[in-house]
Amino acid sequence: MHLILAALFAFGILTLWVQAIWPVTVFQVGSFALCLYALWRRPPPRIPYPVVPLAFAVCWGLFQLGFGFTAYAFDTKTAIVRWTTFLAVFLVGFIIFPDHDVRRWFRFAMLWFAFVVSIWATLQTFTSGGKVLWVFPTGYTIDVMGPIVYHNHWAIFVEVVLPIALYEAFRQERSALLYAGMAATLYASVIASSSRAGTALTTAEILIVAALMAARGFTTGRAIGAALLRMVILFVAFTAVVGWEHIWDRFRLPDPMQVRREFNISSLHMVEARPYTGTGLGTWPTVYPRYAIVDVGTFANQAHNDWAQFTAEGGVFFGVIVFSLFLWCLKPAFRSIWGLGVVAVFLHAFVDYPFSRPALGAWPILVIAMLAARPERPAKTTEGRQHSRIPGLTVTR
Repeated sequence: MHLILAALFAFGILTLWVQAIWPVTVFQVGSFALCLYALWRRPPPRIPYPVVPLAFAVCWGLFQLGFGFTAYAFDTKTAIVRWTTFLAVFLVGFIIFPDHDVRRWFRFAMLWFAFVVSIWATLQTFTSGGKVLWVFPTGYTIDVMGPIVYHNHWAIFVEVVLPIALYEAFRQERSALLYAGMAATLYASVIASSSRAGTALTTAEILIVAALMAARGFTTGRAIGAALLRMVILFVAFTAVVGWEHIWDRFRLPDPMQVRREFNISSLHMVEARPYTGTGLGTWPTVYPRYAIVDVGTFANQAHNDWAQFTAEGGVFFGVIVFSLFLWCLKPAFRSIWGLGVVAVFLHAFVDYPFSRPALGAWPILVIAMLAARPERPAKTTEGRQHSRIPGLTVTR
């Protein structure tokens, strides 16, 4: 089942650039089918807390739809399907990830997939003129990173997996250089994408993972110093190729919150107008013109602040319930260290919209499932003596 799930997620990410409904439909239908099969074969022994906000989002959307508390029924139906996808992905992960070997295999699969795609994306963004695989036009000429056409979404993709690479780089001895190279490549790709929030958050991930690994005694200060030195050397080499001028220019913009500030004010006005029922899940783009305080000259597709948009669309109570998922993630994410990427994504959601795309939003949801399935007190293993039982992969713990 984990192989099918991995293939489904790879498909979802690799087709994000396609401006058609069929890739999203394939990903969502596949998630639903896999969820039903997993529930039939192996019902979960307990209901973890993340199910509560995810299931509530689905039920709240149905409530808005049934009682007419939505400005546009089609948008709300689409949002309900998206939230149902997140719930299905979480349930599949929660059912299959209690197995330590499966959980570890999937982390490595995510890391290797992101690493390979990051190499492709970095090369493509400087040589393709906005074309995916140097062939398929996207309608954009800059900041197209591999299959992802929006630089902040690329950064979100990397934020999820970077702590996994850092965790292995700091704790491994024989493979430290490999994982340091992966971490440096992923970080350099965020620099190449010119995402300001992504650059800040991935930098924070590096520092926090190193500090936590040292504080908990997971590795020695010497090992951390050596790994950081390798990453810095590799990062400097990679950055010399991709360049840092573009991201530096973006950081020097006089008003980094321009437009986002106005969108947030409009979102607050929406909340003020309908604080309890909201405008309807998914309806922010439809309702925004009525509350707009600035004409951006283009279609405002999202609020560029998922938390403000959730509250505007679902009401204050809905916003609080969804935010509780972020609060729940803090403890297991910091305890695991490799799961800190979900914290970065939730923070990035204050200035962007990572949960607007089903395949991209499901990326951190899958890590949340890993954190929920992980036991509170993992069984101690003998370092370097136990190996994965999954066919095709042998890794030491």
